[in-house]
Amino acid sequence: MKKIKFIGLFLCFLTISNVYAAEHQVKMLSSNAGEMMVFEPPVLQIKAGDTVRWLNAQPGHNSVSIDEMTPAGGSTWNGKMNEEIVVKFDTEGVYGYKCTPHYILGMVGLIVVGDANNNLSSAKKFAESEESKFATNKSRFSDYFSLIK
Repeated sequence: MKKIKFIGLFLCFLTISNVYAAEHQVKMLSSNAGEMMVFEPPVLQIKAGDTVRWLNAQPGHNSVSIDEMTPAGGSTWNGKMNEEIVVKFDTEGVYGYKCTPHYILGMVGLIVVGDANNNLSSAKKFAESEESKFATNKSRFSDYFSLIK
């Protein structure tokens, strides 16, 4: 009888925890409001357990995590060209990501899961070193980090 109660309580907990998880969407765009090669929104602040779905809003893009901007134990991903990808985020911190063919044009974004301080300084340091490699949008990472609360 105790096993049945425990299993029931466990299933109830799983159901309740999934109720509070949210799915967020990011569009992959060639242009938006005068900006070229962007993710919209470019910075997303979410809770641990939430998922993000990258939408193929305009062809020619993908979403790929940047290993150097992923917190220890955090999920990484490698989306295919022109396909949606869904990633669940359980580890708090800052996640940097890019569109592989447009990275040189500064097509990057940030996902902040819970407390950004987990890896904020190391992610920001790496991002600053990468901006000089961008042909355009050279301050994009810096601009995005300024939006983190």
